[in-house]
Amino acid sequence: MADDKGQMMWGGRFAATPSAIMEEINASLDIDRRMAEEDVAGSRAHADMLAEMGILSVADNEAIQAGLDQVLEEMRAGTFPFRRELEDIHMNVEARLKELIGEPAGRLHTARSRNDQVITDFRLWTRGALDETGQLVAGLQAALVRRADENTAVVMPGFTHLQTAQPVTLGHHLLAYVEMLERDRSRLQDCAVRLNECPLGAAALAGTGFPIDRDMTAEALGFARPMANSLDAVSARDFALEALASLSIAATHLSRLAEEIVLWTSPQFGFARLSDQWSTGSSIMPQKRNPDAAELIRAKASLITGQYAALQGAIKALPLAYAKDLQDDKRLTFDAFDTFNLCIRAMTGMIETISFKPDVMRAAAAKGFSTATDLADWLVRELGMPFRDAHHVTGRIVARAEAEGVDLADLPLKEMQAVHGAITQEIFSVLSVEASAASRTSYGATSPVRVAEQVAQWKQRLRVE
Repeated sequence: MADDKGQMMWGGRFAATPSAIMEEINASLDIDRRMAEEDVAGSRAHADMLAEMGILSVADNEAIQAGLDQVLEEMRAGTFPFRRELEDIHMNVEARLKELIGEPAGRLHTARSRNDQVITDFRLWTRGALDETGQLVAGLQAALVRRADENTAVVMPGFTHLQTAQPVTLGHHLLAYVEMLERDRSRLQDCAVRLNECPLGAAALAGTGFPIDRDMTAEALGFARPMANSLDAVSARDFALEALASLSIAATHLSRLAEEIVLWTSPQFGFARLSDQWSTGSSIMPQKRNPDAAELIRAKASLITGQYAALQGAIKALPLAYAKDLQDDKRLTFDAFDTFNLCIRAMTGMIETISFKPDVMRAAAAKGFSTATDLADWLVRELGMPFRDAHHVTGRIVARAEAEGVDLADLPLKEMQAVHGAITQEIFSVLSVEASAASRTSYGATSPVRVAEQVAQWKQRLRVE
């Protein structure tokens, strides 16, 4: 960055200016300008502290605060004169401040470095992003709870290995994602707690000899406390790693739900239909309704995981304290949050508007001998049979039903009695998919009664109307 005499502000020991290519690779303004408001907030807190400690005069602080007011006003109005040759947001703010108030602007950087300045901005930005993303996660949870409430008794096939396993209710299936997302939201909240320490005052890496008050700046910026080690303060990026790891896990959950939407809306399943808002067509096949939003979420989940891996790779071999490798931490973090938030908004829209087809789901649930476990349980409960024996008997009955080309509920009683003579007509009371789902009444199970209870609890927790 050059001052008004054409000299680099950091270039006192250099005889030549950087090459154009060096300036290009070194500049970060295109990325870190997103932290403009955080940078101004950090400068405000720092200047107030310097004045409180007698390091900065009251008059100079008043001039700086007034100048920063104008800088912030210009930024919000879109009239701030960003200059890429000034490298980053910090130097842009300082240069503009100097244009506005003159000499006092040069005193603002007393007892700080761009090293502690940028990481303070980055922590502030990430803290805000975690809160915003957590709210979006809660919004998707609320959408899922509403749809679960509408479908507490709708029966569908539950799968293992993508093979029909046992009947479950659609409400129960949707609530599974509410639980996953709650853990995701908890991880984001936990990350925000751990990052909430203030690096400002660590200076370049060793702290400062000026009598600063780091507790004052930490409190002014809403941090719980100052960071206790100056080397750690300027070099630590584990808060960003943790944020991206949390986003990666949450994006994986979105991807799993997206895959189910792709399957369910296919003609082969036919369980649901996406609204026109979230479907696309084909340029050549007029009949097509493509679930592109869901497919893109699957792909973008991998991008987020890649951004986490890239940040980890950039950090893993860095000795203390600061290295320029860390300049790209913000690019990766910003992109990951942007991508995740786009995905979760799209998923929320799909869940809110998707149309489920209960009749198709119920018919699919009745296929594949999905109530075989209920038959085995009946043998245990009513005939006192050991479960392993009941499992064997049920398997033989399933084989007979398969040979007859019917499901268990349609197999004649005499066919079952040919396998085990003690079976009675009562067996058919447990072989419907509705009876199967209703019988699963243990805590956390798929019974409509249990699902309704969980829906009520989630409505209260999420304040869903």
